[in-house]
Amino acid sequence: MTKNMQNINLGNGFSMPAMGYGTYLAKRSQGIELMKLAIDAGYRCIDTAYAYENESEVGEAVRTKIAEGVVKREDLFVTTKLGNPFHHPDHVAEAFKRSFDMLHVDYVDLYLMHSPMGLQFQGYEYTDMNPTDSDGNALFSDVDYVETWKAMETLVEAGKVRSLGLSNFNSEQIKRILDIAEVKPVTNQIEVNPGWNQKKLIEFCKGHGITVTAFAPMGRPHRKTYGNKSALGDAKVLEIGKKYGKTDGQVILRYLIQLGTIPVPYSTKEEHLRQNIDVFDFQLTDEEMEYMDGFQSERTLPFPPLKKHPHYPFNIEF
Repeated sequence: MTKNMQNINLGNGFSMPAMGYGTYLAKRSQGIELMKLAIDAGYRCIDTAYAYENESEVGEAVRTKIAEGVVKREDLFVTTKLGNPFHHPDHVAEAFKRSFDMLHVDYVDLYLMHSPMGLQFQGYEYTDMNPTDSDGNALFSDVDYVETWKAMETLVEAGKVRSLGLSNFNSEQIKRILDIAEVKPVTNQIEVNPGWNQKKLIEFCKGHGITVTAFAPMGRPHRKTYGNKSALGDAKVLEIGKKYGKTDGQVILRYLIQLGTIPVPYSTKEEHLRQNIDVFDFQLTDEEMEYMDGFQSERTLPFPPLKKHPHYPFNIEF
């Protein structure tokens, strides 16, 4: 494991690395090579999802590195997610089986509900993941995510997944899950970056023994759509990085770690991929953390097509 990298206790006897490699957009042969590079660089947590259409590639990269003797299966932490059209309890087991079979890595460490917003089931193909009507409006499901969670719990009992978690849930929705859960969620994967630091939701999760996994840690710089104030390229952030011999991106990831999150950055560049994990040998000061807090602006991924969903999570403060 990378120097000074720690494992985070999940509170259920398992732990996960303090940094993961996000695989959104990593597909086909390039995706396989990127994931193999990530494992070689020291990443031990690989984050995927049914919706990313790359679970087969993740599995191939993992099996290759195990066969090469670079890692053992128990060294790795593999996360995937239940797609939004599969919220009905009748569809959960089959959706998981498809992910499980495509990954083909003996067991899944963490299975997340990708969001509280169920969509109409139209089939298990990737083309069915975003069902719409003739006008292009998203087709919602009326399934309560609480019922989805109960179905997910049976997967743990079957022994093929070790931990369960949530993604894109707000505090009220998390509380509803906790009120009925026999298997407690161990993480909530949400957008966290200097432009949207989610400090109140992080504190809420911490108070309930739930870790926070941070996606879009750089603020999705490839999408300048929603006005999120990016810390990348900021003169002061560059200056802070120079003080520690680090890049602006490394300063951002260090900030997120000190906020109490587990970042899952994605990069297609080997240099950035290696830099991103090299953030465990320095500490930002209180003043530097306060400066990073100052970028707070707005989220980069507000799911605009789903704003009318009855379980849309972003209508409350956190």
